[in-house]
Amino acid sequence: MQYQELGDSGVEVSEVGFGAWVVGTDWWGDRSEDDAIEMIRYAVEQGITYFDTGDVYGHGRSEELIGQALSDVREEVTIATKVGYDFYNNPQAGHGELPKEIDPDYLRDAVEQSLERLEVDSIDVLQLHNADVEEITPDVLDVLDELEEEGVIDATGLALGPSIGWLAEGDLAIEEEFDSLQLVWNVLEQEVGNHFLETIERTGSQTSLIPRVPHSSGILNEQVTPDTELGEGDHRGFRPDEWYETGWEKLEKLRFLERDGERTMGQASIAWLLSHDPVASVTPTFRTKGDIDEWAAASDVPKLSDEELARVEGLYENGFEIDRDDGMDSLRSSVDGADIESAGLDKLAAD
Repeated sequence: MQYQELGDSGVEVSEVGFGAWVVGTDWWGDRSEDDAIEMIRYAVEQGITYFDTGDVYGHGRSEELIGQALSDVREEVTIATKVGYDFYNNPQAGHGELPKEIDPDYLRDAVEQSLERLEVDSIDVLQLHNADVEEITPDVLDVLDELEEEGVIDATGLALGPSIGWLAEGDLAIEEEFDSLQLVWNVLEQEVGNHFLETIERTGSQTSLIPRVPHSSGILNEQVTPDTELGEGDHRGFRPDEWYETGWEKLEKLRFLERDGERTMGQASIAWLLSHDPVASVTPTFRTKGDIDEWAAASDVPKLSDEELARVEGLYENGFEIDRDDGMDSLRSSVDGADIESAGLDKLAAD
């Protein structure tokens, strides 16, 4: 495993991180507390030190499990969490989005409760959870600065969502020198990531990018095919059938990224993201120890060559040479560039 600094914060993260909402919700199948803790500790054994959670995941359950599992290795790991959804006063209805609450007083209170659940004295990375431009006010920025000065947090971040896009929000985070920006980005969904690469280059910002959904909801790790029957409640079910049908065709055109015995497609998908300098860590959704074994090793597989990178770029620019509209190539910016929707997906699956 290789490690990088998050922005210029001094906070170190493993190049492959652990997206911990899988242990806090039942959106990918329920798991026992013991199983969740075992998974987290196994990830540490494989060199993963960056753990990304959120207070809303399982209404605090994910944070509690992270706190229990990592208490013995607290000084060896980096814990990131997110605040901004008021689940304290609102019930969760399926996968529906809860009301957001980003005002300074609420944020301070939410951070205090996260500290208690995580069993820590400080949070390594505090992220605003899916905050809109209008919600990232000067008062909110002041609170984040104060929390850093008080030693309550070490770094700041913004997690974009829940749908793909939120360009104005990401640009604001980069311009305000947030230490991290979490976004949906993978070989099949490049437009948003490319936009922020340009923003970072233009501004000279040190903001690190943290891609999620690196396997495009199961296509690039070959866990979901057009024939896969997704279980009831599986969050990936929000993808339309056409996504997987044409996604599989695109996958076949990317087979050159595999190297027998050296690099699997699932690893190549992560390695492709890590080939971009601003990317500090990639957070796939681990369901099994086998997933951890394979994808944690992506930090050490042979790097993609310039020729391979150029081929990927050419394929994407040409729509992977697939003529019919699959919903995957129809990313379109809104008038103000603040939002991009993909295939009608309004609640994105993480994988």
